[in-house]
Amino acid sequence: MTSEVLINVSPRETRAALLDEGVLQELFIERANKRGLISNMYKGRVSRVLPGMQAAFIDIGLERTAFLHASDIVTPSDAEQVEANHKPEVTESIQSLVAEGHEILVQVLKDPLGTKGARLTTFVTIPSRYLVFMPKGRGVGVSSRIEDEAERTRLRSAMIEFIDPQATGGYIVRTAAEGADAESLRADMLFLQKLWKVLSDKTAYAKPGELVHADLPLTLRVLRDVVLSGVGKINVDQAEAHQSMIEFAKTFMPEMCERIELFQGDRPIFDLYGVEEEIQRSLDRKVPLKSGGYLIFDQTESMTTIDVNTGAYVGHRTLEETIFRTNLEAAVAIARQLRLRNLGGIIIIDFIDMEEEEHRHQVLQALEKALIGDHAKTQISTVSPLGLVEMTRKRTRESLEHMLCKSCPTCEGRGFVKTIETVCYEIFREILRQAKQFQFQELMVLASQDVVERLLDEESAALAELEVRTGKPIRLQTEALYQHDQYDVVLM
Repeated sequence: MTSEVLINVSPRETRAALLDEGVLQELFIERANKRGLISNMYKGRVSRVLPGMQAAFIDIGLERTAFLHASDIVTPSDAEQVEANHKPEVTESIQSLVAEGHEILVQVLKDPLGTKGARLTTFVTIPSRYLVFMPKGRGVGVSSRIEDEAERTRLRSAMIEFIDPQATGGYIVRTAAEGADAESLRADMLFLQKLWKVLSDKTAYAKPGELVHADLPLTLRVLRDVVLSGVGKINVDQAEAHQSMIEFAKTFMPEMCERIELFQGDRPIFDLYGVEEEIQRSLDRKVPLKSGGYLIFDQTESMTTIDVNTGAYVGHRTLEETIFRTNLEAAVAIARQLRLRNLGGIIIIDFIDMEEEEHRHQVLQALEKALIGDHAKTQISTVSPLGLVEMTRKRTRESLEHMLCKSCPTCEGRGFVKTIETVCYEIFREILRQAKQFQFQELMVLASQDVVERLLDEESAALAELEVRTGKPIRLQTEALYQHDQYDVVLM
C-alpha cells in the first residue's frame, strides 16, 4: 500500500491531498463560502426555454441561472438505459420536455465555471460506498473499471438477487465494490432506498430554488469516492474531522477505521510532507523535468496548451533518442499535472517532433498508461498532421489556478504589460494630440517613477524636441501609486 491521503482542516477551508509513493497526485479544496455544488439536488423552476440551443435556463436559487440541455432530461424511454456512460440521443424538442414556469427536481453535473452557470440533469443519481442509485433508471450496471469478467458477473448476480422486480430504480456497482461481499451490497441498497424516500418527500414540499439534498463534506467524500483498498493511511489534522470520519467509516467501511489517524505533529501536515511547496509549483507556468527538459502550461478560456522542450537535456546518443526520452518523461509528468492542476476541456500537447513512427506510438502509450489512474474521464486522439496530440479531460470543477488565483490587476490577465519604452512613446503621441486640439500654457506629465526616469534620461532629447514643436514647456511629475503603464497628460 503506497498511497496515502492527507487532510488539512482550517476554519474556512478543507484540503485533501492524495499521495502515491510520497508524490502529490491530486488535490481537493473546499471553502466554506464556496462549496462545490456537484451532486447537489435542487427544486428548480424553468425560467427560459431556448429552442435554438435545445436547452433551458433553470433558476435553482444561485446567482446565475443554471443550464439544462435536452439530452440531460430523462424521459420514460431513457429509463431502460442504465449504463452511466451511455448518453441517449436527443429525440424530442426541448419545448416538449419543459415549459417556462415548470418546477422540476434537478441535480448539478458541473459547478459554475467562469461566467457559465451550473450544468444540470434530471437523471438523478445518489452514490453510496459501493453503489450508485438511479431512481429513474432500470436494471444493474457495473463500473467499466472492474475488468475481471468473473467479478463483474458475481457482482451483477448478487445485485439482481436482491432487487425487487416491481420496484423502480436502477443501480450501478462502483469500482470500490470489487471484492465486496453480497451483504455489504444489500446494506448499501437499503440505505439508498431509504434516502430516496426521504428526498422524495422533501421534494414534494420544497419551494423553487430550494436545496433538496447536499452532498457530503469533503472529508467524508474523500472516504466515499477517493479512498480505495490501495490506500494505506489517512492522516487528518483536526480532532472533530477525525471523529466524523471514524463514525462514517464504522457505518460504511469498517475495514478503513484503523487506517484513519489523527495527526498531532508540531509542524503543519502539508509542510511536513512537502505538499505546500508542490501546490505553489503547480501554479507555475513552467514545470521542470528531471532530465533537464521542461513543460510550459498555458490555460486559456477555450483550451489548455502544453509545450514540451528538451531544455538542458542533451542526451548521450542521437538527437532522436534524446527527443524520445524527453517526450516519454513528459508524458508521465503531463498526466500528473493534469490531475494536480485539475485541467479540463480541450488539451493540446506539443511533444517534440519525432521522426520514427514507433517512438510516437510509445509516447502515446505512455500517456494513456499514466492517465489510467485519473478519476476524470479522458479521451486521446492520435498525433495530428502538425505533430500535436489532442485530448479532452472531463471538467466538472474549477481548475486549481482559477480556484486559488485571480487575474493580475496590472496586466488584467493578459500575462504581459507594455514596456517602459512603449509607454514613453504613447505619452509623446498624447502630447502632440493635446497640442493640436487645445490652448495651454504648459503641459504636465504624471507617470510612474520608471517612466519619468526614462523620459529624463534616454528620451530627454525627444522630450526637448517636443517642447520645440509645441512651443510650450513640459514638466514631469512622479506618481508613486501609478503602475508603469499608467500616465496622464495634464494641460496647465
